[in-house]
Amino acid sequence: MNRVIKIGTRDSQLALWQAHTVQEKLQALGYSTKIITVKSKGDLTLDTPLYELGITGVFTKTLDTAMLNDTIDIAVHSLKDVPTALPKGILQGAVLNRASTQDILVTKQPVDLSKPCTIATGSLRRKAQWLHQYPNHTVVNIRGNVNTRLQKLQDSPWQGAIFAKAGLERIKLLPENHTSLEWMTPAPAQGAMVVVGLQKDLFCMQAIEKLNHIPSQLSTQVERDFLRTLEGGCTAPIGALAKIQDDTIQFTGSLLSLDGSKKIDIEKVIPLHLAEKAGENMAKELLKKGGDAVLKKIKQTMNI
Repeated sequence: MNRVIKIGTRDSQLALWQAHTVQEKLQALGYSTKIITVKSKGDLTLDTPLYELGITGVFTKTLDTAMLNDTIDIAVHSLKDVPTALPKGILQGAVLNRASTQDILVTKQPVDLSKPCTIATGSLRRKAQWLHQYPNHTVVNIRGNVNTRLQKLQDSPWQGAIFAKAGLERIKLLPENHTSLEWMTPAPAQGAMVVVGLQKDLFCMQAIEKLNHIPSQLSTQVERDFLRTLEGGCTAPIGALAKIQDDTIQFTGSLLSLDGSKKIDIEKVIPLHLAEKAGENMAKELLKKGGDAVLKKIKQTMNI
Protein backbone atom coordinates (compact mmCIF):
# COMPACT_ATOMS: atom_id res chain seq x y z
CA MET A 1 0.00 0.00 0.00
CA ASN A 2 2.55 2.61 -1.15
CA ARG A 3 -0.07 5.06 -2.37
CA VAL A 4 -0.98 7.99 -0.08
CA ILE A 5 -4.75 8.63 0.08
CA LYS A 6 -5.42 12.40 0.05
CA ILE A 7 -8.37 13.14 2.37
CA GLY A 8 -10.21 16.37 1.58
CA THR A 9 -12.06 18.34 4.24
CA ARG A 10 -13.29 21.80 5.21
CA ASP A 11 -11.04 23.50 7.76
CA SER A 12 -13.45 23.99 10.67
CA GLN A 13 -12.68 22.24 13.95
CA LEU A 14 -15.59 19.84 13.47
CA ALA A 15 -14.74 19.04 9.85
CA LEU A 16 -11.12 18.39 10.79
CA TRP A 17 -12.24 16.12 13.64
CA GLN A 18 -14.26 14.12 11.14
CA ALA A 19 -11.37 13.92 8.66
CA HIS A 20 -8.91 12.84 11.35
CA THR A 21 -11.37 10.16 12.49
CA VAL A 22 -11.44 8.74 8.96
CA GLN A 23 -7.66 9.07 8.71
CA GLU A 24 -7.17 7.06 11.92
CA LYS A 25 -9.49 4.31 10.73
CA LEU A 26 -7.77 4.04 7.34
CA GLN A 27 -4.30 4.04 8.91
CA ALA A 28 -5.39 1.30 11.31
CA LEU A 29 -6.16 -0.76 8.20
CA GLY A 30 -2.65 -0.14 6.87
CA TYR A 31 -3.29 2.74 4.45
CA SER A 32 -1.10 5.85 4.18
CA THR A 33 -3.04 9.12 4.23
CA LYS A 34 -2.70 12.90 4.07
CA ILE A 35 -5.29 15.55 4.99
CA ILE A 36 -5.89 18.50 2.63
CA THR A 37 -8.18 21.39 3.68
CA VAL A 38 -10.31 23.66 1.50
CA LYS A 39 -12.83 26.44 2.17
CA SER A 40 -16.36 26.21 0.78
CA LYS A 41 -18.64 29.08 -0.21
CA GLY A 42 -20.79 28.12 2.79
CA ASP A 43 -17.82 28.84 5.07
CA LEU A 44 -16.87 32.11 3.36
CA THR A 45 -20.36 33.67 3.07
CA LEU A 46 -21.54 33.98 6.67
CA ASP A 47 -23.96 36.91 6.44
CA THR A 48 -26.56 35.13 4.27
CA PRO A 49 -28.92 32.33 5.32
CA LEU A 50 -27.98 29.03 3.68
CA TYR A 51 -31.27 28.76 1.84
CA GLU A 52 -30.61 32.14 0.14
CA LEU A 53 -27.22 31.15 -1.30
CA GLY A 54 -28.93 29.30 -4.14
CA ILE A 55 -26.40 26.46 -4.27
CA THR A 56 -27.07 22.76 -3.92
CA GLY A 57 -24.36 21.32 -1.69
CA VAL A 58 -23.05 24.67 -0.48
CA PHE A 59 -20.58 22.91 1.87
CA THR A 60 -19.62 20.08 -0.49
CA LYS A 61 -19.23 21.60 -3.95
CA THR A 62 -15.65 22.82 -3.46
CA LEU A 63 -14.52 19.39 -2.29
CA ASP A 64 -16.34 17.75 -5.19
CA THR A 65 -14.43 19.99 -7.59
CA ALA A 66 -11.13 19.25 -5.85
CA MET A 67 -11.80 15.52 -6.20
CA LEU A 68 -12.72 15.73 -9.86
CA ASN A 69 -9.51 17.76 -10.42
CA ASP A 70 -7.45 15.07 -8.60
CA THR A 71 -6.38 17.53 -5.88
CA ILE A 72 -7.87 15.11 -3.33
CA ASP A 73 -8.80 11.42 -3.54
CA ILE A 74 -11.68 11.20 -1.06
CA ALA A 75 -13.79 13.69 0.91
CA VAL A 76 -15.35 13.56 4.37
CA HIS A 77 -18.69 15.30 4.96
CA SER A 78 -21.51 15.56 7.43
CA LEU A 79 -24.02 13.51 5.45
CA LYS A 80 -26.86 15.96 6.13
CA ASP A 81 -24.91 18.58 4.08
CA VAL A 82 -24.57 16.33 1.02
CA PRO A 83 -27.06 16.71 -1.86
CA THR A 84 -29.19 13.61 -2.47
CA ALA A 85 -27.83 13.47 -6.04
CA LEU A 86 -24.03 13.23 -6.09
CA PRO A 87 -22.05 14.69 -9.02
CA LYS A 88 -21.37 12.36 -11.93
CA GLY A 89 -18.32 10.22 -11.21
CA ILE A 90 -18.51 10.56 -7.39
CA LEU A 91 -19.88 7.74 -5.23
CA GLN A 92 -20.78 7.31 -1.57
CA GLY A 93 -18.23 4.88 -0.18
CA ALA A 94 -19.03 4.65 3.52
CA VAL A 95 -21.34 5.95 6.20
CA LEU A 96 -19.63 5.71 9.58
CA ASN A 97 -21.34 4.57 12.76
CA ARG A 98 -23.90 7.29 13.42
CA ALA A 99 -23.75 9.56 16.46
CA SER A 100 -26.66 11.32 18.19
CA THR A 101 -29.39 12.56 15.86
CA GLN A 102 -30.83 15.06 18.33
CA ASP A 103 -31.13 18.82 18.08
CA ILE A 104 -30.46 20.73 21.30
CA LEU A 105 -31.19 24.22 22.58
CA VAL A 106 -28.11 25.90 24.04
CA THR A 107 -28.77 28.76 26.47
CA LYS A 108 -26.65 31.12 28.53
CA GLN A 109 -28.87 30.65 31.58
CA PRO A 110 -32.17 28.91 32.39
CA VAL A 111 -34.93 30.18 30.09
CA ASP A 112 -38.71 30.29 30.50
CA LEU A 113 -39.88 29.24 27.03
CA SER A 114 -43.49 30.04 27.87
CA LYS A 115 -42.54 33.73 27.54
CA PRO A 116 -41.52 35.52 24.32
CA CYS A 117 -37.94 34.57 23.43
CA THR A 118 -35.47 35.11 20.61
CA ILE A 119 -33.89 31.89 19.33
CA ALA A 120 -31.12 31.64 16.72
CA THR A 121 -30.69 29.09 13.93
CA GLY A 122 -29.57 29.07 10.30
CA SER A 123 -31.83 26.13 9.44
CA LEU A 124 -35.25 26.48 7.81
CA ARG A 125 -36.26 23.14 9.35
CA ARG A 126 -35.34 24.17 12.88
CA LYS A 127 -36.93 27.61 12.44
CA ALA A 128 -40.24 26.17 11.20
CA GLN A 129 -40.39 23.46 13.86
CA TRP A 130 -39.54 25.96 16.60
CA LEU A 131 -42.23 28.42 15.48
CA HIS A 132 -44.74 25.58 15.25
CA GLN A 133 -43.96 24.70 18.88
CA TYR A 134 -43.52 28.31 20.09
CA PRO A 135 -45.46 30.67 17.77
CA ASN A 136 -44.93 33.60 20.19
CA HIS A 137 -41.14 33.43 19.77
CA THR A 138 -38.82 35.24 17.33
CA VAL A 139 -36.28 33.22 15.33
CA VAL A 140 -33.17 34.99 13.99
CA ASN A 141 -30.52 33.80 11.55
CA ILE A 142 -27.11 32.60 12.73
CA ARG A 143 -24.27 31.31 10.55
CA GLY A 144 -20.70 30.11 10.97
CA ASN A 145 -19.00 27.00 12.27
CA VAL A 146 -19.91 25.53 15.65
CA ASN A 147 -17.34 27.60 17.56
CA THR A 148 -18.43 30.84 15.86
CA ARG A 149 -22.10 30.21 16.57
CA LEU A 150 -21.44 29.44 20.24
CA GLN A 151 -19.54 32.71 20.57
CA LYS A 152 -22.27 34.66 18.73
CA LEU A 153 -24.78 33.33 21.24
CA GLN A 154 -22.63 34.49 24.16
CA ASP A 155 -22.26 37.95 22.61
CA SER A 156 -25.94 38.39 21.76
CA PRO A 157 -29.16 39.30 23.60
CA TRP A 158 -30.76 36.06 22.35
CA GLN A 159 -32.17 33.54 24.82
CA GLY A 160 -30.78 30.51 22.99
CA ALA A 161 -29.53 28.88 19.78
CA ILE A 162 -30.20 25.45 18.27
CA PHE A 163 -27.37 23.03 17.49
CA ALA A 164 -26.90 19.40 16.48
CA LYS A 165 -25.82 17.54 19.61
CA ALA A 166 -23.43 15.27 17.69
CA GLY A 167 -21.24 18.12 16.47
CA LEU A 168 -20.77 19.63 19.92
CA GLU A 169 -20.08 16.24 21.47
CA ARG A 170 -17.48 15.35 18.85
CA ILE A 171 -15.30 18.37 19.58
CA LYS A 172 -16.06 18.36 23.31
CA LEU A 173 -17.94 21.69 23.34
CA LEU A 174 -21.30 20.48 24.65
CA PRO A 175 -22.32 23.16 27.20
CA GLU A 176 -23.94 22.36 30.52
CA ASN A 177 -26.80 24.73 29.69
CA HIS A 178 -28.52 22.73 26.98
CA THR A 179 -31.86 21.01 26.53
CA SER A 180 -32.49 18.02 24.26
CA LEU A 181 -35.28 18.83 21.79
CA GLU A 182 -36.78 15.37 21.62
CA TRP A 183 -39.91 16.72 19.92
CA MET A 184 -37.92 18.12 16.98
CA THR A 185 -37.54 15.84 13.95
CA PRO A 186 -33.87 16.00 12.88
CA ALA A 187 -32.51 16.72 9.43
CA PRO A 188 -32.26 13.64 7.20
CA ALA A 189 -28.92 11.91 8.00
CA GLN A 190 -28.16 14.20 10.97
CA GLY A 191 -25.36 12.80 13.13
CA ALA A 192 -23.85 10.72 10.30
CA MET A 193 -20.48 11.14 8.57
CA VAL A 194 -19.97 10.05 4.97
CA VAL A 195 -16.86 9.38 2.89
CA VAL A 196 -17.13 9.81 -0.88
CA GLY A 197 -14.67 8.95 -3.64
CA LEU A 198 -14.26 8.78 -7.39
CA GLN A 199 -16.06 5.91 -9.10
CA LYS A 200 -13.01 5.26 -11.30
CA ASP A 201 -10.63 5.06 -8.30
CA LEU A 202 -11.03 1.42 -7.28
CA PHE A 203 -8.14 1.58 -4.79
CA CYS A 204 -9.74 4.35 -2.72
CA MET A 205 -13.30 3.04 -3.09
CA GLN A 206 -12.25 -0.38 -1.80
CA ALA A 207 -10.42 1.28 1.10
CA ILE A 208 -13.29 3.48 2.27
CA GLU A 209 -15.93 0.78 1.82
CA LYS A 210 -14.22 -1.05 4.69
CA LEU A 211 -15.39 1.78 7.00
CA ASN A 212 -19.08 1.42 6.15
CA HIS A 213 -21.50 0.82 9.05
CA ILE A 214 -24.43 -0.95 7.42
CA PRO A 215 -27.21 0.01 9.92
CA SER A 216 -26.21 3.70 9.69
CA GLN A 217 -25.97 3.52 5.91
CA LEU A 218 -29.39 1.90 5.65
CA SER A 219 -31.23 4.27 8.00
CA THR A 220 -29.72 7.41 6.45
CA GLN A 221 -30.54 6.15 2.95
CA VAL A 222 -34.23 5.83 3.91
CA GLU A 223 -34.18 9.40 5.24
CA ARG A 224 -32.39 10.77 2.18
CA ASP A 225 -34.77 8.96 -0.18
CA PHE A 226 -37.62 10.67 1.70
CA LEU A 227 -35.89 14.05 1.25
CA ARG A 228 -35.06 13.44 -2.41
CA THR A 229 -38.66 12.50 -3.25
CA LEU A 230 -39.96 15.65 -1.58
CA GLU A 231 -37.36 17.69 -3.49
CA GLY A 232 -36.34 19.44 -0.31
CA GLY A 233 -32.63 20.18 -0.24
CA CYS A 234 -32.02 23.37 1.74
CA THR A 235 -35.20 25.01 0.49
CA ALA A 236 -37.91 23.33 2.59
CA PRO A 237 -38.37 22.53 6.30
CA ILE A 238 -38.12 18.72 6.08
CA GLY A 239 -37.22 16.36 8.92
CA ALA A 240 -36.75 12.61 8.86
CA LEU A 241 -35.54 9.91 11.24
CA ALA A 242 -35.33 6.17 10.58
CA LYS A 243 -34.43 3.85 13.45
CA ILE A 244 -33.68 0.19 12.86
CA GLN A 245 -35.09 -2.03 15.58
CA ASP A 246 -34.85 -5.79 15.16
CA ASP A 247 -36.30 -6.49 11.72
CA THR A 248 -38.21 -3.19 11.36
CA ILE A 249 -37.59 0.46 10.53
CA GLN A 250 -39.35 2.98 12.77
CA PHE A 251 -39.75 6.11 10.66
CA THR A 252 -40.82 9.66 11.49
CA GLY A 253 -41.00 12.35 8.83
CA SER A 254 -42.27 15.92 8.76
CA LEU A 255 -42.82 18.80 6.37
CA LEU A 256 -43.70 22.31 7.56
CA SER A 257 -44.61 25.63 6.04
CA LEU A 258 -41.87 28.26 6.26
CA ASP A 259 -43.58 30.05 9.15
CA GLY A 260 -44.29 26.81 11.01
CA SER A 261 -48.05 27.32 10.97
CA LYS A 262 -48.67 24.12 9.00
CA LYS A 263 -47.10 20.77 9.81
CA ILE A 264 -47.64 17.41 8.14
CA ASP A 265 -46.24 14.32 9.85
CA ILE A 266 -45.91 10.69 8.96
CA GLU A 267 -45.00 7.85 11.32
CA LYS A 268 -44.67 4.26 10.19
CA VAL A 269 -43.14 0.96 11.21
CA ILE A 270 -41.84 -0.77 8.08
CA PRO A 271 -40.42 -4.27 7.65
CA LEU A 272 -36.67 -4.06 7.14
CA HIS A 273 -36.83 -6.00 3.87
CA LEU A 274 -38.90 -3.13 2.37
CA ALA A 275 -36.23 -0.51 3.18
CA GLU A 276 -35.21 0.10 -0.44
CA LYS A 277 -38.44 1.92 -1.35
CA ALA A 278 -39.50 2.98 2.15
CA GLY A 279 -38.33 6.59 2.04
CA GLU A 280 -39.79 7.24 -1.39
CA ASN A 281 -43.12 5.62 -0.51
CA MET A 282 -43.50 7.58 2.72
CA ALA A 283 -42.71 10.85 0.96
CA LYS A 284 -45.40 10.13 -1.64
CA GLU A 285 -47.86 9.37 1.16
CA LEU A 286 -47.01 12.64 2.90
CA LEU A 287 -47.52 14.55 -0.37
CA LYS A 288 -51.01 13.07 -0.66
CA LYS A 289 -51.77 14.17 2.92
CA GLY A 290 -51.33 17.80 1.87
CA GLY A 291 -47.59 18.05 1.53
CA ASP A 292 -47.84 18.89 -2.16
CA ALA A 293 -49.78 22.09 -1.36
CA VAL A 294 -47.24 23.07 1.34
CA LEU A 295 -44.30 22.55 -1.05
CA LYS A 296 -46.04 24.51 -3.79
CA LYS A 297 -46.51 27.45 -1.42
CA ILE A 298 -42.84 27.28 -0.34
CA LYS A 299 -41.65 27.33 -3.94
CA GLN A 300 -43.88 30.30 -4.71
CA THR A 301 -42.61 32.20 -1.67
CA MET A 302 -38.95 31.49 -2.49
CA ASN A 303 -39.39 32.00 -6.26
CA ILE A 304 -38.16 28.49 -7.08
